[in-house]
Amino acid sequence: MTDKFPDLAFNVLFLCTGNSARSIIAEAILNKIGQGTFRAFSAGSQPKGEVNPHTIQLLKGLDYDTSLFRSKSWSEFAQPGAPPLDFVFTVCDNAAGEACPFWPGQPMTAHWGIPDPAAAEGSAAEIALAFKDAYRMLERRIAIFAALPIRSLDRLSLQAKLKDIGRLEGATAKETT
Repeated sequence: MTDKFPDLAFNVLFLCTGNSARSIIAEAILNKIGQGTFRAFSAGSQPKGEVNPHTIQLLKGLDYDTSLFRSKSWSEFAQPGAPPLDFVFTVCDNAAGEACPFWPGQPMTAHWGIPDPAAAEGSAAEIALAFKDAYRMLERRIAIFAALPIRSLDRLSLQAKLKDIGRLEGATAKETT
């Protein structure tokens, strides 16, 4: 793997259809726990144009700086001059089923689908709980990913580990391959 990953931070893109909740949360988590080793980004195939207010509320309550988060298109990351991607993870089933842009450099990919907290209905407490659950599931996956000895794993072993992470508790879709 050492020829694939130079001694620089790994660039990771989290994708979801709307880029307003799960992918933003994942970006925040990895940038916090993987600081210095990872640079996380998020995008959507059909961005909502704004970050879900419950996402902002959750992240602010967990002491994240939310000033730079924005809902953006995945096409930004397929353009010349975009950061070269090492990993691309889909966190919603819709984005996983869509035809993604061509990612220069052939990043490693995996599907880490979890339930959409933005689709939660009920009281304010029930909606807040859905966002907290999404955060918890993403944090667990990302912590496991950030702890992997990426530079010492061969590509096949790393891909298998990435898929295993996507099958953790709360997964919305099981990969068949």
